[in-house]
Amino acid sequence: MTKYIFVTGGVVSGLGKGVTVASIGLLLKTWGIRVAAMKLDPYLNVDPGTMSPYQHGEVFVTEDGAETDLDLGHYERFIDENLNKLSNVTSGQIYNDVITKERRGDYLGGTIQVIPHVTNEIKRHIGQMARLSGAEVVLVEIGGTVGDIEGLPFLEAIRQMRKDVGAENALYVHLTWLPFLAASKELKTKPTQHSVRELRDIGIQPDVIIVRSDYPVDADAQEKIALFCDVAQNAVIPMVTEDTIYQVPLSLQEAGLDELLVDRLALTAADGSRNGLSAWRRFVSELARPKERITIGIVGKYVELEDAYLSVKEALIHAVLAEGYDLGIEWISSESLEKGRELDRLDRLDGILVPGGFGYRGIEGKIVAARFARSRNVPYLGLCLGMQVLCIEFARAVLESEEPNSTEFNISTEMPVIDLMPEQRDIADMGGTMRLGIYPCQLLPDSKAGAAYALADYPEQINERHRHRFEFNNAYRDELESHGLVLSGRSPDGRLVEIVEVAGHPFMLGTQFHPEFKSRPTSPHPLFSAFIRAAIQNYNRPGAETEQSLQSSNGMQRPSPVVNKSAN
Repeated sequence: MTKYIFVTGGVVSGLGKGVTVASIGLLLKTWGIRVAAMKLDPYLNVDPGTMSPYQHGEVFVTEDGAETDLDLGHYERFIDENLNKLSNVTSGQIYNDVITKERRGDYLGGTIQVIPHVTNEIKRHIGQMARLSGAEVVLVEIGGTVGDIEGLPFLEAIRQMRKDVGAENALYVHLTWLPFLAASKELKTKPTQHSVRELRDIGIQPDVIIVRSDYPVDADAQEKIALFCDVAQNAVIPMVTEDTIYQVPLSLQEAGLDELLVDRLALTAADGSRNGLSAWRRFVSELARPKERITIGIVGKYVELEDAYLSVKEALIHAVLAEGYDLGIEWISSESLEKGRELDRLDRLDGILVPGGFGYRGIEGKIVAARFARSRNVPYLGLCLGMQVLCIEFARAVLESEEPNSTEFNISTEMPVIDLMPEQRDIADMGGTMRLGIYPCQLLPDSKAGAAYALADYPEQINERHRHRFEFNNAYRDELESHGLVLSGRSPDGRLVEIVEVAGHPFMLGTQFHPEFKSRPTSPHPLFSAFIRAAIQNYNRPGAETEQSLQSSNGMQRPSPVVNKSAN
């Protein structure tokens, strides 16, 4: 019988339910338990694919092409399993399914209501995940905060599921916030008590309460929460804010959460779970060890919200740590570069990364960054749009014309180096209509990309995740290749360009796909590793130390380390 762990959040949003679910999944997996994870999002959008990154952060793409919540990135990186479209369900999907069934006549003329029709559809999606994944435990995160009107059908559905599958097969975990009052120098438990009371009004009694805090949670606070919320004291689990989200599984294990869950659900676990996190512990220890720091500039138009590029940031951390260095990130607005501002910040970078994106705004600033990298021999990695930027800038340089462009930005350009894919031309809907998910790519062995993948023991044909409508225009292949553009990755039929490089440059490479989605803490993506190795060489090049001293004397300090808070 499949077991279910439902994770809800209270008091405030942004507490880190996604990291908590990912951490629980990792801990259970170390016990030899097969797990699956999914997120139920109460918003009415069908998926986050058309949502602003400022509102929702990055869109995480699964192998089967689902555009999903960024929390699925946490699930994949922690649990090290490739998820699919079953792992993210929204109110938009649920209501769309219900209305479609009603129009088909599936309900035989019945009056459609939230209970039972909407709640049954939610339960059907959860049950489908359990059946198709073959997991022993399905972890279910309910987005939002207890009390949100949009979330009520989901809470009602998981209340019913405990009745459907049996109390011994379902467990509720509630994540709350303990605010600290500086005047009285104490953590206040009352918001947690009220949050649990609101859950009880819905019919859900949490079995475990995880309390987030910026300060240590003492035994008195735990005892008080246990008393007023009717849980065992050992089921009140402190989760103090960490310097890195990767510490969270270790802290939860130290608090005994994994043993508690295994015991409460009567799970059959393999022996020796405490040894299952050795590689993870080494990674976290390496994060904390003082090291020399290299600086990577991420040039984009959403840099005010780092979560817009969350997987890129995490992939950089994975790769840098594997090479024994620390990471500093300079977040550089492409719009500022476009307006001629912040250009001096490019001088202090060991590498430049231009991530994916859409739209004309800030595009010329990204081209400025690519031109700087190419002309100054600074390592450059372009992802999706960043690859297209590389091609546009290269074409402008070698063809000595400002005309090369993408039809996404200039529909009437006379030199469309980047153009709309033919199969995209007659599509009107924006959501879920791009080239999405994994597609094969044939590598050119004698290339930087080929060497990077070979070093990580990948075959010459790889599979990577995509999210785009525009592509390299084959009409310019021969001309740009003759000027030194290397097409080092193509679709097996040779029709689509997947990877480009600039010949003679230390490292200037762009991918039409998103390698960041496949990076893991203990196994960085080969292309990120190759990029970081090139950045380290740039950092250690003769004269670099003198340049850094000059920058420091001019008030241009190298940036402080990246700090990931567990609330991400």
